[in-house]
Amino acid sequence: MPKVSSVIVPYATYLRVYEPLAAFPEPERDHWARYARRPDRPSYQDELRRSLADLLPTPPIPVPVHESGDAFVLEVEGVVCVCPWRTRLRGWQALEDLTEELPPSVLDAVLPPVVRRQAAQDYERWLARNPDARPWIRTATWQVPINWFVLVSDAERRFDKASGDIPPMLRYRTPMVQARRRVARALRALKDAIDEGPLIDGLIDVGRWLEEFHPRSLVELDYGGLVHVLPAGELENDHSAADVADGIEALRHGDGVAAGEAYARLVERWRSVRDRRSAN
Repeated sequence: MPKVSSVIVPYATYLRVYEPLAAFPEPERDHWARYARRPDRPSYQDELRRSLADLLPTPPIPVPVHESGDAFVLEVEGVVCVCPWRTRLRGWQALEDLTEELPPSVLDAVLPPVVRRQAAQDYERWLARNPDARPWIRTATWQVPINWFVLVSDAERRFDKASGDIPPMLRYRTPMVQARRRVARALRALKDAIDEGPLIDGLIDVGRWLEEFHPRSLVELDYGGLVHVLPAGELENDHSAADVADGIEALRHGDGVAAGEAYARLVERWRSVRDRRSAN
């Protein structure tokens, strides 16, 4: 785990896909192969700091002018896998979502309308040239979407306690084939139990996203900046993926009571995070 500063970071969580080098066409494959050998690769916090730095000028820069050439790198059983940042693409997509999350007056104060219009026009032109583009990273603020927990199991959970100036870490990693299988099973159980709803819609969306990647990829769910807002005891005892799995399994067996109990545990655990978000 890389060392980070004591600066308070945004409370964002991440869903990442790491693809093997074989998934990339040349010359991009060669670029990532050389990049993976670099000893000075940037950390998770470096990406965040760069994004925040762009918001300080006047007017702010909501989306980088150039696409990032950086990535996160993993080596699993001798296979190098990379997760490109694609910060510019993700910035455009986040800007679209921001209009639904903030009141107009707050949004205008943070990002003036002229800045947002220019960014939207740039994205529209870029998308016309790159219609199949998709990010390797999804981000959520002040929460971990329930549908993300469906992709992983409690056995894949890794928790590291804080040590000195290194914060705690809570993360799950799973093979792509497992993530896709869990999505399919959960959708069958949910559709048999309920007609429709945001959880089903979210699972369909994340399932389609996963289909865009190489089958030997890895999927990572990272609590990211939320480790700074959750008390250490609560974080260590957080087994939300297990609660989601229990709830879906109960629905599969027609046990509405057990499913409700699992959901109640999940809601109670995340109430403190929701309350802090409202306070901010």
